[in-house]
Amino acid sequence: MARTHRSARSRKGRMPVWLRVLTLMVIAGGLLTTGVIVHLARTLPDLSAIEPAPHSGETVLLDRDGRTIARRGQSTSAVITADALPQNLADAVLAVEDRRFYSHFGIDLIGTGRALMANIRAGRVVQGGSTITQQLAKNLFLSSERTYERKAQEVLLAFWLEHRFTKDEILALYLNRVYFGAGAWGAEAASRRYFSKPADDLSIGEAALLAGLLKAPSRYAPTNDSRRASVRATVVLDLMYATSRISQSERIDAASTPIRVSRGSSSPGAGWFADWVMTQVRELAPGHQGDLIVRTTLDVDAQRAAETALTQGLENPDWARGASEGALIALDSQGGVRAMVGGHDYAQAPFNRAVNARRQPGSAFKPFVYAAAFEGGLSPEDIFVDAPIAYGDWAPQNYGDRYEGEMSLERAFARSSNAVAVQVAEATGRGWVMRTARRMGVDSPLENTHALSLGAYEVTPLELGQAYLPFMNGGRSADAYAILSVRTADGDMLFEHEPRQGERVLADRILRQMDQLFDAAVSYGTARSARVDGRLVRGKTGTTNDNRDAWFAGWMDGLTAVVWMGNDDYSATTDAVGGAGPARVFAAFMSAAPVPPRGLDAVLADAPRSDDPIANLLSPPAQTLPMHEAEPAPEPVEAEETPAEDDDPIADLLGRLGGAQ
Repeated sequence: MARTHRSARSRKGRMPVWLRVLTLMVIAGGLLTTGVIVHLARTLPDLSAIEPAPHSGETVLLDRDGRTIARRGQSTSAVITADALPQNLADAVLAVEDRRFYSHFGIDLIGTGRALMANIRAGRVVQGGSTITQQLAKNLFLSSERTYERKAQEVLLAFWLEHRFTKDEILALYLNRVYFGAGAWGAEAASRRYFSKPADDLSIGEAALLAGLLKAPSRYAPTNDSRRASVRATVVLDLMYATSRISQSERIDAASTPIRVSRGSSSPGAGWFADWVMTQVRELAPGHQGDLIVRTTLDVDAQRAAETALTQGLENPDWARGASEGALIALDSQGGVRAMVGGHDYAQAPFNRAVNARRQPGSAFKPFVYAAAFEGGLSPEDIFVDAPIAYGDWAPQNYGDRYEGEMSLERAFARSSNAVAVQVAEATGRGWVMRTARRMGVDSPLENTHALSLGAYEVTPLELGQAYLPFMNGGRSADAYAILSVRTADGDMLFEHEPRQGERVLADRILRQMDQLFDAAVSYGTARSARVDGRLVRGKTGTTNDNRDAWFAGWMDGLTAVVWMGNDDYSATTDAVGGAGPARVFAAFMSAAPVPPRGLDAVLADAPRSDDPIANLLSPPAQTLPMHEAEPAPEPVEAEETPAEDDDPIADLLGRLGGAQ
């Protein structure tokens, strides 16, 4: 009996099993949480160098006439500080981004819970619960990847920021670093970009418009879609009223007052050019921390004409024919870039196809074949037979498998015969064709194969335009460039472009013979759509196998332009050819671009002549040219329109040959 009593008392003194399990779970959870926090703390970036309002200087890009193209970076005199926050903008940003900013400790539990419930109800992410402090932590130190570890780091950094800085300093840091679209980083830069005024002077409506951009800067930028930006600004005004930051009368007045957005001298599409130039500015002024003023070769009026023409080409089904992207580059006689359009929409895809997209030029490469042939002694009147040919198992075809029999080289060029171009290259020597292309400005790798004459090796639009310049320039080459000068805000010149006369790479005889060919292509050949009434137009089309790439390269009145259309994934288009969309885009651009009247005769008249007839020839006599350069025998390939064998990489390359158009 006594033993039973002691056992009962012992059981009463012991902790219940469920409580012991719960205690162990709490301890284990605490240890695990501590371990995770320690691990995350060790992986956090260095936080010692952060300052409330750092800046590295603003770069202002001007066109050749001094009109503003873009502003990049942040002006040393345009930094928002904690003791001078622009009240209207601060109210607008807090209303739309973090209404409890001054009451939470870096994490808004109420906002996070509300966003979680909304996302659960919608079955997808429709709201975010990040505070301004969390957004600042992500912008300052973290990547944009969506992982649990990155989110946990964001929370820890938010706590650190709240401990390190005051609320006003955090808000100033945020406003100075956030992106507002159109190349404007920071609220001060955005205010000057959109409204040509400092952030302190923003009206309530203007502040609401800027705050509305934070959700999706490119989508809501007024320079891209003014109506969408206006609707978004109205939403912000409603939130400002709902959070008692403005009165009802202020909301009504702001909503009913028209907002004048500064169009700026340039356009959103100039972003491709600005991005390209900024990489060069950093090389010309390494380590410079102050403001810079960069004068460029761009012509804002030509740039707008180029953007309009390419947009028209890509949005017109009869022109695009299945091409979803394009590029346009325009160069003056010195190689200065007058216009650069790197795609359909910079806001959606800032990848610069005019500079970085490497595509096969197809028949747009043939001018180098014919120039080499004329240097070797052939002439536009020489007769070749346009008929099916084969070199071993390689049998290139004309576009549409059409042949015309005997024809002059002028007609073969105008009609873009593949069969004749290959024969000409073989007779001249492919090595000489390669050297001619290199001499004129083609820098990309070329290979000594039969496919060379049909443009099977990739180039960029900028590179092709540069290589066409000697045809317009009286035989002189020119390197493409974009910067005329770089100076500090105080006027100190850091760099100034020195104009120089290009090297003579084509003799007069070759130049006039090539002009005869280009004229034929535009007059009665594949480039007829590039004609502009009353103007002297010269150029050549290009279309690659399966209509993957469509090109036009040519010039008019002292301006060389190259247009490319195709798809980024190299997929075949429906029926895109150089003589359709690209040639029409070229004509539309040239009709609107402000270029000085300057025909070929004027260029030739200005070009210095040598009294030495040997120097004027530039090339050795025809009989000294090798008929065939030494090379390894090319692998056999199928005809142009027939897919190459999958197990033959050489055949696969040559199977993507340029077509006749």
